[in-house]
Amino acid sequence: MKLGILGGTFNPPHIGHLICAQEALDQLALDRVVLMPAHQPPHKQVDGDPGAEARCELCRLAIEGEDRLEVSRLELERAGRSYTVDTLRTLHDQHPQDDLTFIVGGDMARSLPTWREPEAVLELATLAVAERAGAERDDIRGELRTLRGATGERVRFFDMPRIDVSSTMLRERVATSRPIRYLVPDAVAQAIAQNGWYRA
Repeated sequence: MKLGILGGTFNPPHIGHLICAQEALDQLALDRVVLMPAHQPPHKQVDGDPGAEARCELCRLAIEGEDRLEVSRLELERAGRSYTVDTLRTLHDQHPQDDLTFIVGGDMARSLPTWREPEAVLELATLAVAERAGAERDDIRGELRTLRGATGERVRFFDMPRIDVSSTMLRERVATSRPIRYLVPDAVAQAIAQNGWYRA
C-alpha cells in the first residue's frame, strides 16, 4: 500500500489540512492518507490545547465519510514528545510492506535538517512537500542538499492551492466569537462550540 502520513497538532484541523491530504492522494497516487495528531510536538508549544484526545476526535470528525482518509492514535499512545523518525519506524515495523510517504509543507521541509535523525526519516519514507505552483522548490532542495538521501525520488513535490487558513487564526476567531463555518468541516465547528474549546 502507498500510505501517506500527514502529521501535525491539528489544533484544530481545518480545510487546509483536508485539501493537502486530497492533493497528495491525487497527485502522488497514494492509496490512503493517515492524519497523525501529535501527542506532544517536539518543536512548538500547543496554544490553547483542549488536549490530545480532543484534537484526535476533531480529526476523526473532520474526515468522516472520506474512505481514503483515516486517523491514527499511534503518537497519542506513545509517551513523551512525538518525533517523526520514531513514528515512521513504528509504522515500518508494523507494516513493512507499505510504501510510506511523509507529507509536509514547504516551511517544515526546510527545517528537516534540524529534525531528529533526518537522514533516517528519508530512508524510511519519501518526503512529499506541498508547495504553491513550484515557486520555491529549488530553494527547498538547496536547504536539504546536505542530507544523504535528499535527492531523486526521496523528495517529491506536489502543488497545493493557496489556502490562507491556519489553526492559530481559527483559535483566535473562536476566542473572539467570530464564525468558523466553511473554514472547518461542519462537524468540527459543532464539536468546538458544544465543548467550549478555544473560548477566551
